[in-house]
Amino acid sequence: MFSPRFLVVSLGNPAPYADTLHSAGHLALVAAQKQLQGTQPPFSSSRYAKKSAQASVGPKYTFLQSPAVMNVSGLWVARAYREILADSDVGSADMGLILVHDDLEEDLGVVKIRKWERSHRGHNGVKSVNASLRRADYQGSLWARISVGIGRPADRDQRSVSDYVLRPMSQHQKMVLAEKAGPGVVAALMELESQWQKDTVQAAAKESA
Repeated sequence: MFSPRFLVVSLGNPAPYADTLHSAGHLALVAAQKQLQGTQPPFSSSRYAKKSAQASVGPKYTFLQSPAVMNVSGLWVARAYREILADSDVGSADMGLILVHDDLEEDLGVVKIRKWERSHRGHNGVKSVNASLRRADYQGSLWARISVGIGRPADRDQRSVSDYVLRPMSQHQKMVLAEKAGPGVVAALMELESQWQKDTVQAAAKESA
């Protein structure tokens, strides 16, 4: 029977950059929790991987906002994943891992499912996680990424991009992300679960054939 739990971790930055476009993943995860508020409790401060983090723990989803600085978030994500696996007493095939992060290549609020192995496209947070977690070490693991579009600056040089992603979000940007990214993330989670269920059933059928 396919009935896994899901650890959904958003990448971003702590204060004073918590309210910037680079932390759009955090805002999207909060918006997703509100979409699921019948079963997904509000965020509150909890202790994971030796750090205080905002968490929402429901019957199916554990939503976590990474408290680490974006560019070095991988170590904390890896520790939190292993800690939750151990505490839940389940195998990696029964605990999906999904990263939610900002995406410069998509328009504001556009949500996309990305395969775990796909290019990080220069995203330092994703690069850090990839350096700290190897899928091959977790048999049968169900991992994916959900990207949240934040638009792009007119100039693409490093300075312009850095200024853009670390600029405080406007009220309009927050509104668009809340209205689009929340439902988008929930839809992506449901799509991933459906696809993983099909893959699991097909794999089981091949083994029994």
